[in-house]
Amino acid sequence: MTRLAIWGIAALMVLAAGPAHGAPAYSFGDDKGDYSNDGECDDPRFDGPGMTATDLLSDDVLHDASDCEAAFKAGQLTIRGVAEDGSIDFGDDKGEYANDGECDDLRFIGSGMTATELIQDDIMHDATDCRTAYEAGKLKLNRG
Repeated sequence: MTRLAIWGIAALMVLAAGPAHGAPAYSFGDDKGDYSNDGECDDPRFDGPGMTATDLLSDDVLHDASDCEAAFKAGQLTIRGVAEDGSIDFGDDKGEYANDGECDDLRFIGSGMTATELIQDDIMHDATDCRTAYEAGKLKLNRG
């Protein structure tokens, strides 16, 4: 078998193992959050009727797996600001710390992020900073 054939088979295996319709794969994390296993998703990466009505905290990212996964599989959650094809809606610049050169949207991780505590109110409200850092390779979506 030629090297090209091996690479072709490997590429097909990767594509076949990927998520349907090019949707990004997400990890739901663990149940180590203070509010895990209460029947409501507390992870601010998600949105929908399966979410808690209380304030969302950056400490809950990846720490309410059972609740979030159950609601996601039941169609009660979507991935906040991410289309099925994986494209990102960066939102607007209406956040208190928008246009300061640091991304304040807790959906992201990387060197382009602010060092201050992240809050729910900044989700999708620091578009220019986050898009600039994302396009420069300094951010990626926090998929777990």
